[in-house]
Amino acid sequence: MNILAALKQEEAKFEKQVADAQQQVDTVRSAIKLLGGMSGGGKTAGKKKRKKNVMSAATRAKIAKAAKERWAKIRAEKKKGNT
Repeated sequence: MNILAALKQEEAKFEKQVADAQQQVDTVRSAIKLLGGMSGGGKTAGKKKRKKNVMSAATRAKIAKAAKERWAKIRAEKKKGNT
């Protein structure tokens, strides 16, 4: 009879551990959901890959040139105001 009581006690301990582990898993899943991560249980099947935006070298150069011109204009106006 003593063995049966010990086994039931061990069973209760394991059930508590399982409940604690399940609560931790639920907490992690909630955090993932809040962060906008994987809501499908970690599976990425069915999700379409987003096409990468590719910019040509000429376009990058054009944007860089325009930015440099803007900053040059700002610096020139700043010099006029201080002097």
